[in-house]
Amino acid sequence: MSFRFLDLHHQRDDLCTDVLAGLAAHPKSIPPKYFYDESGCQLFEAICRQPEYTLTRTEHALMASRMPEIAAAIGAVDCIIEPGAGDCSKVRVLLDALHPSQLVVLDIAGHALAAAEPLAHDPPGLAVTALGMDFIHDLEAVLPYVSDGRRLIYYPGSSIGNFSPDEATALLKRFHQLAGSSGQLLIGFDLKKDPEQLHCAYNDAAGMTAAFNLNLLVRLNRELDANFDLARFRHYAFYNPWHSRIEMHLASLAEQTVIVANQHVHFDQGETLHTENSYKFHRDEFSAIAERAGWYRTGEWEQDGFAVQLYGVGADAFVHGASRSRSVIGRAENVNE
Repeated sequence: MSFRFLDLHHQRDDLCTDVLAGLAAHPKSIPPKYFYDESGCQLFEAICRQPEYTLTRTEHALMASRMPEIAAAIGAVDCIIEPGAGDCSKVRVLLDALHPSQLVVLDIAGHALAAAEPLAHDPPGLAVTALGMDFIHDLEAVLPYVSDGRRLIYYPGSSIGNFSPDEATALLKRFHQLAGSSGQLLIGFDLKKDPEQLHCAYNDAAGMTAAFNLNLLVRLNRELDANFDLARFRHYAFYNPWHSRIEMHLASLAEQTVIVANQHVHFDQGETLHTENSYKFHRDEFSAIAERAGWYRTGEWEQDGFAVQLYGVGADAFVHGASRSRSVIGRAENVNE
């Protein structure tokens, strides 16, 4: 067994550059990757425990109950790569089922990846590499740390929903390149459902999602010498049916001017700062996005409004993978429809 952690963050000040550009735009927005300072990671874990936010529990239950089928559809792999791994809790079920020789985990919140170290002790013989990095921009930097052999990219948690369909296609193309000629992709995403259920998930009674959203302003105050008054902004999240997405915003409760990195930023009363999208899909809609990126679906499983799909690279993967897992796909559809 072995474990290594490397910080691959660039030295340039992306936070300042991205935030000032987003605040100067119309409408104002900030990339959601900046939610995840240490407090943001803790608040997101709290969100996942809220009764209204069923996504994480549903995905965990699906993976646990269908893992024999999923593992059979995947087959042998040498390396698992998990972008946005966070505390690395989701990948363990795959490690136990597939027994790869290498695990590579990536996250912009490098401090969270300390949780990967125990994985190097169990199962035995696993080499774990943790890379603190912005994989959305620097994914190609992963290649020197990935061993040869058959690779599986694991992207759970409906993180793909944070990207527009065009952005998701672009990211999946880069996953395709990272996976290599015999690679696979196992990805989880949230399905379209009752808008009221979605509204409650992002407006939990305990206020954890609101605290998570407002923590972005706390971070800007701390790291960019900003002077946001949190009492003058409110968490605002809703389902946009025209775009099939939850939108998260911070709404200004008054006309005000905020200083951020020595720049004056004006907010009108009611103006919002757009902080995150979370797209919801029909499963065939998502498959169309993945296929535009060069992936071919070879398996799928669904439970309580959440889907996990398996993809291979190239037409040959489609032919052989579909033959191998056709019965798996059929059982998943029959059980859940």
